[in-house]
Amino acid sequence: MTQISEIILLGFGDLHGLQLLLFGLFLAIYVMTLLGNIAILTVVSADCSLHTPMYFFLGHFSFLEISYTTTIEPVMLWTLLSAHVPISLPACACQFYFFASLVATECFLLAVMSYDRYIAICNPLHYSSIMDSWGCFQLALASWLAGFLAPILLMILIFRLTFCSANEIDHFFCDLKPIMKLACTNTQVAEMTSFICTSLFALGPFILTLASYIHIICTILRIPSTTGKQRAFSTCSSHLIVVSLYYGTLGIVYGFPLMPQYESILKLLSLLYTVFTPAANPIIYTLRNKDVKVALRKLTQWHTYLVKEG
Repeated sequence: MTQISEIILLGFGDLHGLQLLLFGLFLAIYVMTLLGNIAILTVVSADCSLHTPMYFFLGHFSFLEISYTTTIEPVMLWTLLSAHVPISLPACACQFYFFASLVATECFLLAVMSYDRYIAICNPLHYSSIMDSWGCFQLALASWLAGFLAPILLMILIFRLTFCSANEIDHFFCDLKPIMKLACTNTQVAEMTSFICTSLFALGPFILTLASYIHIICTILRIPSTTGKQRAFSTCSSHLIVVSLYYGTLGIVYGFPLMPQYESILKLLSLLYTVFTPAANPIIYTLRNKDVKVALRKLTQWHTYLVKEG
């Protein structure tokens, strides 16, 4: 029995000459995702009016989205240019670890952002004392630390398995289910650990997020005026859309049955949370957020003025 030293990513298989077209499309989406999140980071940092807890967490979220897409999309683009992309086992383990860590961090960060909106709407009188600078820093730090600690045990268990003979993954990155399929030893412990990790580090934050929004919606419905309801809902509508998109796509992919006939569908669905959702998030936060739009306009006008003066 020979232990494999590298894995072959098969990417999207035979695309009947559409490789270059799709490469151009996905490259454009990747660049737009990076530019959109960099723009949000720049605006949140530069505009003093956005130095609030909500935008502090949004800045962290944008940085996370840049890291998340950069972990997956360059390799995905490579699979579009080459039918067989070789990746060493340590490099595959590294990609899986960063991908899983960033997914977990996003779950925690979305829960923290929901908690921020819950305090702002349900307990506004104590908002400034609860969500002070030190409190926000601790919540953000805890999200990152928990996210990067969460998949360590699972990664060790998976990459201690014996991988032999077949070394081809019918996917565009080193994801959990395709890697487990390569193992020729018992994967029961790794599968159980995966279930426990998912329950703790994805389902746990989801329940906290859901509980926050149930309280938020109940509080908004008790506001007597229509204007008051609209104003309160507008402060959390962007985040609610992002949460729904993220957990919706993640739930569809990881809740999908792992059967050979569904592999192609699973791969296409993976594009939802690795490519399209991260690309949509900056658009959602800019188009649906008045403060960010105003700050972006001011930054653009300032840049135009500097160019003219220069």
